[in-house]
Amino acid sequence: MSCFRLENVSYRYDKSPVLHGIDLRLEAGEILGLFGHNGAGKTTSIKLILGLMQPTEGSVAVLGGQAGDPQVTQHIGYLPENVMFYPQLTGREILSHFARLKGASLKQVPVLLEQVGLGDAMDARTKTYSKGMRQRLGLAQALLGKPRLLMLDEPTVGLDPVATADLYRLLRDLRDEGTGIVLCSHVLPGVEPYIDRAAILTEGTLKAAGDLAALRRQANMPVTLSLAPAHTLADLEKVIDEASASNGLMIRTENGSLRVDVQPREKMALLQAVMASGEVADVGIHQPSLEDIYVHFIGSGGLAHRGGSQ
Repeated sequence: MSCFRLENVSYRYDKSPVLHGIDLRLEAGEILGLFGHNGAGKTTSIKLILGLMQPTEGSVAVLGGQAGDPQVTQHIGYLPENVMFYPQLTGREILSHFARLKGASLKQVPVLLEQVGLGDAMDARTKTYSKGMRQRLGLAQALLGKPRLLMLDEPTVGLDPVATADLYRLLRDLRDEGTGIVLCSHVLPGVEPYIDRAAILTEGTLKAAGDLAALRRQANMPVTLSLAPAHTLADLEKVIDEASASNGLMIRTENGSLRVDVQPREKMALLQAVMASGEVADVGIHQPSLEDIYVHFIGSGGLAHRGGSQ
């Protein structure tokens, strides 16, 4: 059973289009990265999945049922980008309150607080919490009831590197137990190792979706080869020029090596030629990163929408 499935979903706000024909799914035991500039439609998509809004067109199925159905919602955990709690209550009191609202066991409360690193602060008032501690409390709230679908909007905001690593280890464990997870983040290098697929939104449309290998093929972006010369840079550059006389490769010098941008389909032929020449001492292969792919698909769309939050 899919955690959610959006089929040809569109949404308009005051007759202004926000989403256009979105087809997107999440399977159990999968981490999906949902990326886009401010105003791209990420928050609207999340609200549709949570059942807080209804699509203008298309359908939204969640955990085999209807988005917004209480029987479905109780199996969803959600961490918004900005978490706010009653400052006079303790972490334990707040989490107990949310557990009652969700119908989750109160026995989970101290366990979750320990799990997110708030064991020593669970009886302190949240007005004394740092931003990172409030974020941890928000994560604990999202984990109440062992959700089958977990949606996290900028979950690492305010977290130090150790806490961020702990968070991603926790998410991997949940994924391995079958939880479907959506991660929205602007910190693309940090999230790249932890997602199974990525979906890139811009101006309300889904520009690309798939695992990183599929996105790289779709983008057809060049691979960068870092070639250290066995003798001289000039000798190595001559070999590259001869091997790619008709391709017009971009070659630049960096830290005593040549960096060559080559299309994926031409990579192996060039490597075979330079290796056979005996002019290469070492080789590094740099695939386009998630951030490179994002910039490729989003183009300049994000620059014109920095003020939005849809």
